[in-house]
Amino acid sequence: MEDLYRVSFSTVDENSSSSNDIFWGTEELNEVYKVQFSGAEDHRVYGGVDPFYSNFEFSPDYSSQEGNLLSTNQEKYHQQQSYHDYGHLDDILQFDMVSPPLQFDAQYPTTVPLCGTTKDEPHSTIPLASLEILKNYGKGFKRLSNEGKSLQPVVDSVATNEFVLRRLSTEDVMRIAGTRFIQSSSSESEPLPFLETHPYGFSFSGLSDEEKEDVALAESLLASAEKVGHQQFERASKLLSHCESLSSKTGSPVKRIVHYFVEALLQRIDRETGRGSSKDLQKDQSFDPEEAAKELNPTIVAFCEELPFSQISVFTAVQAIIEDVAEAKKIHVIDLEIRKGGQWAILMQALESRHQCPIELLKITAIESGTTRHIVEDTGKRLKDFAQGLNIPFSFNIVMVPDLLHLREDLFEIDPEEALAVYSPYALRTKIQQSDQLEAIMRVIRTLNPNVMVVAEIEANHNSTSFINRFIEALFFFSAFFDCLDVCMKGNDKNRMIMESVYFNHGIRNIVATEGAERKTRNVKIDVWRAFFSRFGMVEKELSTLSLYQADLVSKRFPCGSFCTFDKNGQCLLVGWKGTPINSVSVWKFL
Repeated sequence: MEDLYRVSFSTVDENSSSSNDIFWGTEELNEVYKVQFSGAEDHRVYGGVDPFYSNFEFSPDYSSQEGNLLSTNQEKYHQQQSYHDYGHLDDILQFDMVSPPLQFDAQYPTTVPLCGTTKDEPHSTIPLASLEILKNYGKGFKRLSNEGKSLQPVVDSVATNEFVLRRLSTEDVMRIAGTRFIQSSSSESEPLPFLETHPYGFSFSGLSDEEKEDVALAESLLASAEKVGHQQFERASKLLSHCESLSSKTGSPVKRIVHYFVEALLQRIDRETGRGSSKDLQKDQSFDPEEAAKELNPTIVAFCEELPFSQISVFTAVQAIIEDVAEAKKIHVIDLEIRKGGQWAILMQALESRHQCPIELLKITAIESGTTRHIVEDTGKRLKDFAQGLNIPFSFNIVMVPDLLHLREDLFEIDPEEALAVYSPYALRTKIQQSDQLEAIMRVIRTLNPNVMVVAEIEANHNSTSFINRFIEALFFFSAFFDCLDVCMKGNDKNRMIMESVYFNHGIRNIVATEGAERKTRNVKIDVWRAFFSRFGMVEKELSTLSLYQADLVSKRFPCGSFCTFDKNGQCLLVGWKGTPINSVSVWKFL
């Protein structure tokens, strides 16, 4: 088979260990699986089993600079906010937190409402400048000390002009703009930001002209959002008109992201004033980015190949599964969002070289409730061919239901001798709005009682009922992504333009411009998932040092990988960009 990959194992010297004890711990890496990929000459063929992962391997070369999990000068200044930082829990996932953690009713007699029990609050009664969520950005971040042995708080960079020593990231610009906006809004006169010479707050000395323009533009955007939040639409429109004239789809990352947030705020004004057309509404609802991503079109492929987050999450998750089923001869994996199934090509290659415990059967079951059964069927055929090339006994099943409410445990072919694993790659977040469907999935999984469940999710809070909170969270989250695109792709790259103008633009508009049932982008952070999972008797399992090493190793394969940051939140791994959390990967057991 053309895109057959070769696999080999190697054992690392027992004395080899992570030099970064601060968060990975001091346990030695006694054995590392080494998977070397040598795929088809053109691994970008979108129909292939594994279009993304052919340039990566499972173990490092300890003689190289990659022996360190994190270099001592790598920045790590991310702030972790618990769900308490957002006020009431019903601003995020609306479910009852009364029952103690790790206690659950096996019969689940009542429904846990996840969404819709609390109405959205489209108009904030608190000025944007006074929100802790904005004040906290830029506070509480940590980074490695010069000795690389401890984490030290970052000195207030806005006050010390630390940022002038390096090029500002997009999030840096937003933090500076936020600080200046708070200062300006607390003054009695409340001058319009773009009409002033900025005599207060952060000094512009040392910044380039472009950075000064970006900070002023971002500050004006924040002022616009505040006016929209207070329904001061005429003043907001004037500010937005100014922002629109200075932003663009092809400028700096700040100018690009401001362009799309301006569009979203204008759309919100149109909807609240009744000026929005039904045609525009239908256009927004007709595009489903989740369904579009299943096809793995060239833009999605480029996004996964050139940005590190997807591959880091996949390799970390697969490593966790491999370790949990290390001694099983029959392995069954239930995939909640299989798409092209490239992750299982990685698993197969690891299993193919497991000589001490040869695999008797690998079974993959994909759950499908949408309109893309043909994609899943094609994925199954390719995986079967791939398994055949590796001489791995393989079975592929599809559990097809018209609605996840119809999901039942008897639809799965479960063998008591199987080691059962569940993989959820960004699948649960899409069901937050349909709390009954999310409930149905988790109840069935609980009944199946898998050995392990690995969950990858977006690490962001985009589900607050407060428009202002959502706006700030979305602004900083997408700022990190726009900054990453700027580092990893050229400014005029076609796929970058499509990713920003179609996929990210859709997410920004959905978070900022819509309310109620129309608002489908509802990501939540790991603390909220923990509280939810505890209701089903799920206990978090710590990711191994080897899994964490895989994450760092994959990041180093990217030219932009030095900007990836890692942190452990509880037992799980947070993957970030220049300190801003992007994804989480967590492993769960059932009581």
